[in-house]
Amino acid sequence: MWLCALGGLTAPLSRALPTNHVPWLQWLVELAAHWQWVYATVGAVAMGLAAWMLRRSAWRLAVPALVVAGSFVWQPATLPPAAEPDISNAKVLKVGTANLNLDTTDFTPLRQWLASADAPDVVFLQEVHGTHEHHPKRYNNWPTMPQYEFLADSLWPQFAYGRNAVYPEGDHGNALLSKFQIIRHDNLDVSISGHENRGLLHCVLRLPGDGVEIHAICVHLGLRESHRNAQLKLLGERLAELPDDAPVIVAGDFNDWRQRADALLKPCGLREVFAEHHGKPARSFPARLPTLRLDRIYVRNLKTSQPKVLANRPWSHLSDHAPLSVEIEL
Repeated sequence: MWLCALGGLTAPLSRALPTNHVPWLQWLVELAAHWQWVYATVGAVAMGLAAWMLRRSAWRLAVPALVVAGSFVWQPATLPPAAEPDISNAKVLKVGTANLNLDTTDFTPLRQWLASADAPDVVFLQEVHGTHEHHPKRYNNWPTMPQYEFLADSLWPQFAYGRNAVYPEGDHGNALLSKFQIIRHDNLDVSISGHENRGLLHCVLRLPGDGVEIHAICVHLGLRESHRNAQLKLLGERLAELPDDAPVIVAGDFNDWRQRADALLKPCGLREVFAEHHGKPARSFPARLPTLRLDRIYVRNLKTSQPKVLANRPWSHLSDHAPLSVEIEL
């Protein structure tokens, strides 16, 4: 029971421990945080059985019960506000990816993340609404502008949107928000005829200073493995068109629960950042209890550090996918 209670404290402990400076400690805390809800469930069941067995002495369980419950209450729903970003001489590029889920109607946690000190410089978003005629009438807090413009607000001067699916009420697709100049972008249709509409949003970013150009490709692949394989082949063809020495970031929801994408993309020179640092892609779905490894961040001709799964509050409340982030050295 005490192990379960201490396991539930991983989220608040991660804010007090120097995880940013001790890689093995960060890995240990994140590993424990992934199973936080399991700790709480096992702890609650164990305490219930113990209370039933002890009966008259059940009051002794009050302390571990309070620890388990308190660990989930003590997780602030807001993030520290961001300082005014200085991107004039950027040496580290923070990258994030998140599947927003088309059913999400509360964008407060997401906007808090994008406006916080932990916000990425470039964020890859999937399942973003462009327009939707019914939602503004159905939900009071639904933005009147396209969702990606609403999220960009005044903090993200650059954004691009790739429309993947169009239906009578509106459309949705992938989006990329950037603090750096997007000099061009296009949306590659990788839909399989008669099935889900999918696309690859390819943006070229120009960094300040020496004007380095980075190719950023936002990905959302199909649910069937045969479709994903075909879509990964199209991604490989797009990558083959780029200069061999061009810096490339490919991120998004690959739906690759069988972990086949790494082998298919290795000939393209792509490296998955979590696999590179931790041996396997990150668990990202479902957000409240990450189990499946669906979301990825791949790079080519770039060095990375500090890959993270943002699985605690408020990030766990953004969507049904936990966001991923990584720092890229320039």
